[in-house]
Amino acid sequence: MGGGIVWRKKRFKFVIPVMVIVAIGSVYMLRNYYAEVPDVEQLLITICAALGSGVLAYFLFPQQGDNKIDDRGPY
Repeated sequence: MGGGIVWRKKRFKFVIPVMVIVAIGSVYMLRNYYAEVPDVEQLLITICAALGSGVLAYFLFPQQGDNKIDDRGPY
C-alpha cells in the first residue's frame, strides 16, 4: 500500500509539464489570435485548459506498472 505515494510522484512528473505546456500554448494562442476575448475570460480558459489536460494526462497515459493484465498469454 505504501507504493502508491511513490507511484503518484512519478506520475506527477509527467502531468505537471503537460499542464505547463498547455497553459503556455493557451496564453500564446489567446493573446495572438483571440485578442478580443476579455482578459478575465482568457485567464479562466487557460486555467481550465491546464487542469483539464492534467486530468486527462493523469488517467490516460499509464505509467510503468499500471498494466494489470497478465502478459504471459494463454497456457
